[in-house]
Amino acid sequence: MFQFAKAPRYLLLSALLTTSLSAVANNATSLPDIGTTAASTLTIDKEIKYGDMYMQMMRASRPMINDPVLSEYIQDLGHKLVANADGVKTPFNFFLIQNYEINAFALFGGNIGVHSGLFLHAKTESELASVIAHEIAHVTQRHLARTLEDQAKKNPATMAALIGSLLLVVAAPEAGMAALHTTTAVSMQGMLNHTRSNEKEADRIGIATLAKAGFNPQAMPHFFGRLAEQYRYTTKLPAMLLSHPLPESRITDSRMRANNYPKVKLPPSERYLLAKSRIVARNIDFSKTSALNWFNAELKKATPTQRQELNYGKGLVYLDSGQYNKAQQLLLPLISAEPNNLFYIDAMTDLDLYKKQYDKAIARLEKALQYQPESSVLQLNLANVLLEAKHYQQSLNILTRYSYQHPNDINGWALLAQNYAKQNQRAGELAAMGELAALRAQWKMAISNYTQAAQQATLGSLDQARYDARLDQLRVQQAQFEALRTSF
Repeated sequence: MFQFAKAPRYLLLSALLTTSLSAVANNATSLPDIGTTAASTLTIDKEIKYGDMYMQMMRASRPMINDPVLSEYIQDLGHKLVANADGVKTPFNFFLIQNYEINAFALFGGNIGVHSGLFLHAKTESELASVIAHEIAHVTQRHLARTLEDQAKKNPATMAALIGSLLLVVAAPEAGMAALHTTTAVSMQGMLNHTRSNEKEADRIGIATLAKAGFNPQAMPHFFGRLAEQYRYTTKLPAMLLSHPLPESRITDSRMRANNYPKVKLPPSERYLLAKSRIVARNIDFSKTSALNWFNAELKKATPTQRQELNYGKGLVYLDSGQYNKAQQLLLPLISAEPNNLFYIDAMTDLDLYKKQYDKAIARLEKALQYQPESSVLQLNLANVLLEAKHYQQSLNILTRYSYQHPNDINGWALLAQNYAKQNQRAGELAAMGELAALRAQWKMAISNYTQAAQQATLGSLDQARYDARLDQLRVQQAQFEALRTSF
């Protein structure tokens, strides 16, 4: 897949004990200060608004994986679970973060983050799904809001510090736990006790969701038990065990609950194994040599049905290393056997781009779109190939429609900016860059880009009117953002 501009890898750090969590974006905005009133009046609507705001900050501060193939996979998996969950009151959004640490976390408003490292440790899709189902339960049971309300009743004075610490605990556990230790011991202990009860509740509800969605309910105690055993004698725990403690009683309880459901034996999930291979090849910070060694080691013990997924990952490593013939030898048999598989189509499109075989790639993508017209993977790939083939207007038509339908997808705006840049249409490029900035809550940059775009546009033109109207919207959004951030 084409390469996108990544957000700067700023760290979410320290100043948690003032009134907010600082986000080191270009315009240095900060996360909200939620006090006692917020905890007791945090409505669903307010949670969703806060969730949107936190996602803007996350895009600016964390190494998000903006890979359409992986995004489509994790969204599909997450929404399959949501469709079988009870008490859903918010929309859900699932996203991936490039981080070797084992972790997943739930933020306000149904936003659930999954670290790429989790794929290395989950042996099956059911195990990965068990972690996500657990996080979905945190959202449906409103554990974050309930914890805040509980602490507000016990010690209102610590709320400003606790909100920053709590939100960092779920997203960056080591820093968050350090921040918690600086609050009063009573508040910290009460909060942790409340969190432990939340963990058991999330396990119980998560297992029910897992079973209802057709996954193996035993996957949760299996995965958590294996993690606990693996790190039993180590002093440096993975992020997931810091924010999700695994005492023996919790593992035993989850095992007993899973035993209440019929045993399920599922075949290996092809999509999960392909996603795992893609992550190892591109999103674990392995060197190419280390990635190849990993695939070769796995291939030695793989079953015949697992070899194709591992060969796919190995083919990606060769592809990204410029060894196109070796990549083709592995990838061509795969797509020949499954011509509509999005993982394989995406990889072969990359290969065709490297070889400048644009017509071949376009024909394959257009054929696949007849069967999957709404696929983000296919639409973005086709727009990118058309762009590289200098069919600018065709590419622009796809990207304009796509960005309208998916306004929160960084990929569409990044490609749109590239398209305008290659056509030397500076106003359009600036406008697309403004949208990218707005998605990261970089309001000053977004407004500056749109101001320049309006100045570049022909006086009195429709484009100028559109840019001016968007400027007004951005100023309103900035004001709403600041009002939300300081409303408590």
